[in-house]
Amino acid sequence: MSRQHSLLRRLGVLAACAAVGLGSQLAFASSASAYTAVTGSGSSYVALAMGDWQQGATSRGIPINYSSLGSPTGVNQYGDRTVDFGATEAEVSSLIAAGGGGQSAQQRGYQYVPDVAGAVAVMYDVKDASGKRVDYLHLTRSVIARIFTRDITRWSDPAISATNGGKALPDQPITLLGRNGQSGTTALFYDFIAKSAPAAYQSFVSRNAGTGIGPLPPDVRPIQLPTRGPDADWYRLFADSEQIATSVAQDNVPFSIGYDEFSYAVRYGAPTVWVENQAGQYKQPFAENIAAALTAAELRPDLSQKLDNVYTNPDPQTYPISAYSYLMMPCSNGRDTCRGGYGDPAKTDTVTSFLDFVACDGQVNMARIGYSPLPQNLSQEMMNSNARLTGKPAKQLNPGNCANPTFHGGLGAGAASPPDPFASLGGVDKLTHGGTGSSSTKPSGPAGAGPTSTTGTATTSADPNADLANGGSKNWRDAAPQAYAGSGISGFGGWAALVVFAAIVTPLLVRGIIRKLRGRQT
Repeated sequence: MSRQHSLLRRLGVLAACAAVGLGSQLAFASSASAYTAVTGSGSSYVALAMGDWQQGATSRGIPINYSSLGSPTGVNQYGDRTVDFGATEAEVSSLIAAGGGGQSAQQRGYQYVPDVAGAVAVMYDVKDASGKRVDYLHLTRSVIARIFTRDITRWSDPAISATNGGKALPDQPITLLGRNGQSGTTALFYDFIAKSAPAAYQSFVSRNAGTGIGPLPPDVRPIQLPTRGPDADWYRLFADSEQIATSVAQDNVPFSIGYDEFSYAVRYGAPTVWVENQAGQYKQPFAENIAAALTAAELRPDLSQKLDNVYTNPDPQTYPISAYSYLMMPCSNGRDTCRGGYGDPAKTDTVTSFLDFVACDGQVNMARIGYSPLPQNLSQEMMNSNARLTGKPAKQLNPGNCANPTFHGGLGAGAASPPDPFASLGGVDKLTHGGTGSSSTKPSGPAGAGPTSTTGTATTSADPNADLANGGSKNWRDAAPQAYAGSGISGFGGWAALVVFAAIVTPLLVRGIIRKLRGRQT
């Protein structure tokens, strides 16, 4: 009899745990009844992160609807009160100075709320002389800037050859891919361009003055690319980030190069440039490299970002074209004194619950889909933003109440970047100038796998550059970003489903075991 009681007690504990889980779900359902639908629009840079957040928020009963229409549109719709929040990488002051609107947002009042760290990837569609697709392209910051200001116009340019084995790529004109219309990603990328090759950038702006990108005040970057003028014919412009990434991935515009948020390269498998940083290392924009770069970001008092030191961060892990994205929420009388939130208390509850989710659980998947989770201080700033919306004390985040990987000593799954495929061959300089030793050794392994250490074997060649450029790339290709097919169990949704399942199944199991025990007694 005592064994029966012991078993029943254990089963009772299990049932109680399941009931707690079910109670938690009921609590969410109860709180959800106080929510009201909230709409936002803007940045395509953050759109794939936003999709992951919406999925997780929906599982918690938080109704969020977001439209990826571009940063300037989001800022202006926020100002016009046609949406409840905006998402942008371009600050309001820059939009006003560049003629992109922003006045209504300034009148409404706003606060910037950093929501995720990300990076602009340089994607390309290039074939070598043998017709094989190049997937190892290494470029310096200044060469990237000179390409996108049309100072370098052909793939055979010696400045490109100099970091890719010394052999020229085919003598084909470079087609530039970019965004049609106003774009926060354009403004972000051309800020990097302006700082990386100032003379070429000034020539570009002067040459295209009056075509929609200039003249511009100092420190104001273009928010759109020219559709007329001397350089317009060399641009192929697309409506959104997804179109750029799919065009590159599907080889739709041969001998082209473009810029886009790295998450789209991850999703669609678009080849991505290895970019030289200040330490002379070449990196792609994986989370560990984004996080390293942004340790040098300067945050102004309103939390907007100054990125000059990111572009020149001496940390050898840095991917230099990294930046934060912002949400825009209501605020008046200045960031440090604003109060109020939304006129509808239920809407304020919805927004603050959403920010609470994004700051912690919402950061868990970010490295896996091509971003980097917020550092701890910026997750806390999301809670401080909530306090400004509600007038209540800010929730203090810590490892016990926040799942953001940075509170637990990491960046999450997918954060590590692949090794530079040139490094094991002696590096860019040795590949370009020749030599003996490691530069004449090529790691073995299937195409697309990158350097491998599983067999310890390697092939050698009399010419260490035989499979670069004109000869064609056969082995040791850098592992391209893997296509992202979906977030699987995302946010709270998957856990919630498991808890509800346990809450339903456990009582049935308990009843079955009790019946069995009673049957034995009789």
